[in-house]
Amino acid sequence: MKGIIQLLPDHIANQIAAGEVIQRPASVVKELVENAIDAGATKIQIYIKDAGRTSIQIIDNGNGMNNSDALMCFERHATSKVRTADDLFTLQTKGFRGEALASIAAISHVTLRTKQPDAETGIRIEMEGSKIKMNEPCVCSSGTSFEIKNLFFNVPARRNFLKSDNVEFGHIRDEFERIALAHPSIAFTIKHNDTEIYNLNPGVLRKRIVDILGRNSNDKLVPIEETTDIVALHGYVGKPEFAKKSRGEQFLFVNDRYFRDSYFTHAITRAFEGLLPSKHFPSFFLYMTVNPAKIDVNVHPTKTEIKFEEDKLIYAILLSSIRQALGKYNISPTLDFDRETSFDLPAYMKDQPPVEPVVQVNPHFNPFRTSSTVPGRNSGGNQFTSAIKAEGFGNTSIEKNDWDAFYKIEDVETIQPTPLIEDQETSFESNHFLFSGRHILTNASSGFMLIDTYRAYERIVYDDLMKKFISNPIASQQLLFPIEKQVTKSDRSAWESNETLLKRFGFSWQFESDTLQLNAVPSILQEESIQDCIEGILERIAYQTIDKGEIAHAVILSIATSAGKRQKITNNESARLLLEQLMRSEEQLSPEGKRVISYLSTEEISNRF
Repeated sequence: MKGIIQLLPDHIANQIAAGEVIQRPASVVKELVENAIDAGATKIQIYIKDAGRTSIQIIDNGNGMNNSDALMCFERHATSKVRTADDLFTLQTKGFRGEALASIAAISHVTLRTKQPDAETGIRIEMEGSKIKMNEPCVCSSGTSFEIKNLFFNVPARRNFLKSDNVEFGHIRDEFERIALAHPSIAFTIKHNDTEIYNLNPGVLRKRIVDILGRNSNDKLVPIEETTDIVALHGYVGKPEFAKKSRGEQFLFVNDRYFRDSYFTHAITRAFEGLLPSKHFPSFFLYMTVNPAKIDVNVHPTKTEIKFEEDKLIYAILLSSIRQALGKYNISPTLDFDRETSFDLPAYMKDQPPVEPVVQVNPHFNPFRTSSTVPGRNSGGNQFTSAIKAEGFGNTSIEKNDWDAFYKIEDVETIQPTPLIEDQETSFESNHFLFSGRHILTNASSGFMLIDTYRAYERIVYDDLMKKFISNPIASQQLLFPIEKQVTKSDRSAWESNETLLKRFGFSWQFESDTLQLNAVPSILQEESIQDCIEGILERIAYQTIDKGEIAHAVILSIATSAGKRQKITNNESARLLLEQLMRSEEQLSPEGKRVISYLSTEEISNRF
């Protein structure tokens, strides 16, 4: 009887392997560029068409291959880097499993041109779906050139899962930056649709970081240097004041290989404890050199996850080294035992103007009086004001006459000294509010409403812009003087790729090298909120993976949040108008899904006493 288990044909096995190794065009770029580095290349050129869907070409000046190796490199598990199992624990190269080229050839049209420096002619090989279509001598430069066309042509389901060109090229740019940062001594060039994105000359690490992030990043870097028997550590961390709300500038390398590790990232974040603004993340470019026998890079198909034998010790070294560097450059706070500290202000009070304390005394207050009293007019007023201040409304100022509008005297019952106060409906004037910073307090049918005015305004602006954007361009305001913003190459590429959309929102600009000069912005923005808005847009479109259809939402969200932070509601009329607009909204949450209104019932208030 014939069994049901059989070997898969090579072309099917290669397609299955490609599903793990080649996930998107960025995977092709990563694998081929790493192969070029392993081949000893000192100059690598990358040409991309339509985010890699149409064409990916990688040209290097490395060692090249002879005819035999050129054919063998497309076979599964064919490698020049591993001979025995022990070699897996002494790896010094990027690739070693021999799966990349076989996987790429299985799902695309591949043209290979390669020549060794001492050979008179090179070899040209064309493959289609793992099948050789051409193998002949050719004239070419020393090194290797791979051209990958029609990626996933025979796996349409995989091709359909690719995102927009903006998203896919974002992944390619991320892979390119990781490799370029790991090898500052190699010259790199990358072009997308004939537009040059990077042209990086060889140099020292600091220059490579500045070339990628922009010249303004040079002053933001703090050097790290530490050598132990366990790990040699060098690189840079960003100064705390330049921390961002995204993790886009966080790079870890071991033995010149990029990897991700939440455990080590936690150590770095801990080193910045107490120095970063809320919800901000530090930038770092850290390079570790570890004995290859004490790490395992063969735990994931993409080789971005690595196991460390002495991870706990490396964690401690990372933490102490960064803290020491921050202290050395006077960034981390230090203790001075000779300094008088009794006059130090808490951090949250440093920006508040000094206010002379005022003692208020009610000469009519009698704690033993048992007759009818009116809160706010006699004894209860100061107590009620203190209670409000204790609940966080420290800036509230309520004059004697204001209480008449808040309370109806006939609704207040005689206060007995011993019985518990029972729940009762208290009638407030509907157009009076208490104000404290970004919050306002007003009455509800059975208690109080506490409104976050920033989030409320965000909700209103977001809804208004979304409705207007669908039918008409957003109103724009011309700036008297252009506002400048230093940007990275990634920022500029993301901004320019969404030019039509951003102009529809009212932005007008020009670029001078790595400086964005804004000439006009949406009219809803105040001048002091423009920088926040631009940073928010760039963080969302340059460092977050979003589809083109979601970019409009990201831009509107950035405008709304930036406009909301600058709003100050300080009078009854503006508070009433804000509430009326908010109640007309179909959503009662902020655009980011956060609560706008908090209700405090009468029962909850009673339970506090």
